[in-house]
Amino acid sequence: MQDKESTSSRDRILQAAKHLFAQRGYENTSTIMIARAASTSESQLVKHFGSKDGLLEAIFELGWRQMGNLFEAIVDTAPPVQRLRLLVDHVLAGLNRDPELKELMLFESRRIRKQGHAVLMTGSFIDFMRKLDVMLAEMRQRGELRFDFPPQAVRSALMGICEGMLRDELLARRKGVESGYSIEDVKAILEMVLTSLLLPEQARRAHS
Repeated sequence: MQDKESTSSRDRILQAAKHLFAQRGYENTSTIMIARAASTSESQLVKHFGSKDGLLEAIFELGWRQMGNLFEAIVDTAPPVQRLRLLVDHVLAGLNRDPELKELMLFESRRIRKQGHAVLMTGSFIDFMRKLDVMLAEMRQRGELRFDFPPQAVRSALMGICEGMLRDELLARRKGVESGYSIEDVKAILEMVLTSLLLPEQARRAHS
């Protein structure tokens, strides 16, 4: 853990808020709780983030930006199917390394706020989706997809399956029961769906 004195108040607020939001829930966490946990003042929170909503958005923006940075680790010259598989592995590994961010992304990002705001579509999240769409569009142009679905539909389906399975696993854990499947099962289901979307020869090549 970083020394508080060597960490900026902004970073301390982000860290404290992520922890409290994940442990207590967004609605049950006040700005004063966050400020105290970060050893700073509410005025600093307002200065950096404007409000509690702005703070939550900043947490998601940072999280999705880090996810987007995973693209940098994937070689552009690799076939798009291979890049997509690598991205899935990196994202799932990243979420497992940061269980608090995982908790927030799976629950708080989908909750409708009192002000009427729904899903927090941060800039980095939109950029992440666009990069996925470009990858899938390349697969479509190369004739690798079995069906002529729009890239956005394929991306939404893959993300929905992944998100749903991860959320159900967390819900089971909250209830103190076993979900009955592991992260490897999530990967296997995603692979099965992806393979079903590939042309037969591409699917055979993927398993060769």
